[in-house]
Amino acid sequence: MSEEILINSTPSETRVALVENGMLQEMLIERYQSTSCVGNIYIGRVEKVLPGLQAAFVDIGHGRSAFMHVTDVCSQQKLIRLEGQKKSDSELKYPSISSVVHEGQRIVVQVYKDAIGSKGARITCNLSIPSRFLVLLPNEPKVNTISIRIMEEEERARLISCLENIQQKKEHGLIARTNAECSNEEDLLRDFKFLHKLWGKVNERIKTGKVKDLVYQEFNLPKRIVRDFISSDVKVIKTDSFTVYVHLKKFIKEFVPEWQGELLHYKGARPIFDFYNIDDEINRALRQFVPLKSGGNLVIDQNEAMTTIDVNTGKYIGFKNQEETVFRTNLEAAQMIARQLRLRNIGGIIIADFIDMSVQEHKDQVLKTLQNHLTADPTRTYVHGLTTLGLVEITRKRTTENLQQMLTQKCPSCDGLGKMKTVESVCYELFREIIRMVRQFQTGKILVIASTVLVDYILDEQTHSLSELEDELGKRISLQPENSYSQEQYDVVIV
Repeated sequence: MSEEILINSTPSETRVALVENGMLQEMLIERYQSTSCVGNIYIGRVEKVLPGLQAAFVDIGHGRSAFMHVTDVCSQQKLIRLEGQKKSDSELKYPSISSVVHEGQRIVVQVYKDAIGSKGARITCNLSIPSRFLVLLPNEPKVNTISIRIMEEEERARLISCLENIQQKKEHGLIARTNAECSNEEDLLRDFKFLHKLWGKVNERIKTGKVKDLVYQEFNLPKRIVRDFISSDVKVIKTDSFTVYVHLKKFIKEFVPEWQGELLHYKGARPIFDFYNIDDEINRALRQFVPLKSGGNLVIDQNEAMTTIDVNTGKYIGFKNQEETVFRTNLEAAQMIARQLRLRNIGGIIIADFIDMSVQEHKDQVLKTLQNHLTADPTRTYVHGLTTLGLVEITRKRTTENLQQMLTQKCPSCDGLGKMKTVESVCYELFREIIRMVRQFQTGKILVIASTVLVDYILDEQTHSLSELEDELGKRISLQPENSYSQEQYDVVIV
């Protein structure tokens, strides 16, 4: 698989496009006025403990309090056992939040989910610091584990042995990341030494720091991309910023010296995202309608509670029979759904409504195709199978705002509904408002200030109704068009 990383950087934001075989797969955006805090470590103060929710709110200096559940406070080693029960994992439970933290307590926490909408950031006391191949878990000496994406048992056993060899004192826990697959012990040891030294500096800041202090900050977006995504599959990294180019060149030389790809400074006259049609792809990713090559389509509705995806055959009529047409459309839709979830960064609960299939083998094949294409997604995603209604349930970890939340806002005319009242409905609503105003207040004449569309409609289609209303109320009603008003906007003024 041939991969490219394209980086567009300006003084106000950095955008990164991950491209596979010429197709945009993922977009990452960092704006310097609203930089992601995921991975940052703070000294916080517990503001409020909620025993009923087994949670606490912590002030980390962000304005809105951060939320922490008891599972974010206690590691697996701090679980307590139910009295009189067998010692099995299924019978372990977490202690009461009140017995673990108290209001006013100074506490060291790490952000693992940015504030989204009205919700504050999600934080944890279980700290972790990632590098190229490893993740350091401070003060968790019993933990040595391997990324679940490394499947071969022989390789997993080899990596476990390496982790035990490079850390003789067992001070901290270690996780071998997916990038560690096939890496040698020397590379892992270099990574561990860097992490050990880094944690030493962070620990010193924790000891001397004050509440709300930031004691560890994650790398900026270009460096995170190199750390997390660079591999033998990545052939080229291009950036249109000379500053980013210089910093990445130094970073790659220090952290990824074995990488054989090219780091290039793009100097073209056209903007880099324009040249590679990335901006067009981004605009398409903001639309509800997604066409499929066969002629079918997806309709994606992103809502607060969940995201729903409807699959339609559209113009595709197939060449054999209906079942084969449906099966082919669903197979293509499964691949596109996996791509769109990653591209749009959709998280939470996702319900995919595939076209009904009667053959069980076809259902299994569509599910398998969906799962296979989701394995390329670095964000944890699960497919929970078909419901009794034939819907496919998917959950995808939500860490940052999705593309729609980051790049769009609610329409001021429809307030995010995606629909507007018809001009006829607004007209009758206006007539009811006039009647209410006349009955409630002593009035001489009525002046209506409304959108040009509404005034034209009343004069063209509702002149008779307006005349009857004037006769019924015994009042003169004047209409004044206002170009700046939306179709649903009007004011009734008593003269």
